[in-house]
Amino acid sequence: MKRSAVVKSMVSALGALAGLAVLAFPQQAMADIKIGLSGPFSGPMAADGQEYIDGFGLALEQLGNQLGGQKVQVLQGDDQMKPDVGSQVMRKFIELDKVDAIVGLGYSNIIMANLRRLKESGVVSIAVAGGPSPMAGAECGANVFSIAYPNDGSGEAIGKLVQDKGYKNVYLMAPNYQAGKDMLAGFKRWYKGGVAAEVYTQINQTDYSAEITQLQLSKMDAVFMFYPGSMGVNFTKQLKQAGVIGKVPVYSTFTVDGTNLPALREAAVGVISGNTWNPSLENPENQKFVKAFESRYKRVPSTYAANAYDAAFLLDTAVRKLKGDTSNKAAFAAAVKAAGAEFKSVRGPFRFNTNNMPIQNYYAFEIVKEGDQIKGKLVATPLVDHKDAYVAACPLK
Repeated sequence: MKRSAVVKSMVSALGALAGLAVLAFPQQAMADIKIGLSGPFSGPMAADGQEYIDGFGLALEQLGNQLGGQKVQVLQGDDQMKPDVGSQVMRKFIELDKVDAIVGLGYSNIIMANLRRLKESGVVSIAVAGGPSPMAGAECGANVFSIAYPNDGSGEAIGKLVQDKGYKNVYLMAPNYQAGKDMLAGFKRWYKGGVAAEVYTQINQTDYSAEITQLQLSKMDAVFMFYPGSMGVNFTKQLKQAGVIGKVPVYSTFTVDGTNLPALREAAVGVISGNTWNPSLENPENQKFVKAFESRYKRVPSTYAANAYDAAFLLDTAVRKLKGDTSNKAAFAAAVKAAGAEFKSVRGPFRFNTNNMPIQNYYAFEIVKEGDQIKGKLVATPLVDHKDAYVAACPLK
């Protein structure tokens, strides 16, 4: 096939992929800045992807659909939580759309499939739902950021909390992909007691009855689980039905959050979750965000929405520092890094470490019922101003 035919074929395929995007932002023909927003906008994790859209969209509304005073066009790309589809989305953003920045990046399987491409492109890339350990360590990039957390950060916080409480034999469970492995590794970095079992299940598994039976037969004295999105709904409900929740202490990260708490309700009461953010955090930025989000979308926001909201204000601060000129990719990346210490995050103290991972607090929230409300209640801050474990392996300075 001739080169011209190959190029036409690629353009056609990538153009067709653009049709998968769900238009949710006002499109400006003469925009000064293009943002590619990627995530799982369909499939089992679509609720999480909608949080990206709504959090980022709310921030842009508050900023007058501008970043740093410049008009913005937002292009959406649905990765479907499939690495091959995610790679097509990133190629389109970088090669055809020539975006100034990419926000979202999906889950860790999508990030890892595209990390080299993102680094080589030089395009500012901001993850809102994770930070796989290679991205935080040896494979870090000057233009690749996580505004969320390294994957194991909240696992470390719960590991410390469980260690401080003196549990001796904890049962560990997570889906079998990079974030699941990172999360349990983080937990074990701080927890020094016995591990009853370390179980990895299939991504998007729906029936956990066999695994829960094995859990009940063990001699564990607590459970630690990581099951984001719809996986968290299925696993938590089945754990409640089996009588585990309420009988033994159950700890989690991203298994019970704003995306699935409405579906879980009483089934989640008693679960203690580690996170960097919760609607109950008392600071002016968070109170403004939560009030506006609930008014605009008629639901409680999740961590993913909060991170996407922060990403918009981070970019706004960076673009202002450059007086609107984002043409120099390296200068734009440097401005984003500096802006991390300047913008006001909804989670409280925030700045980027040398590896472009956040330095921030990690909290523990217990799901409680107060009247008709099911919500998270702050019970501890296990890690304060915490730095990730991989920064020494990152060559960035």
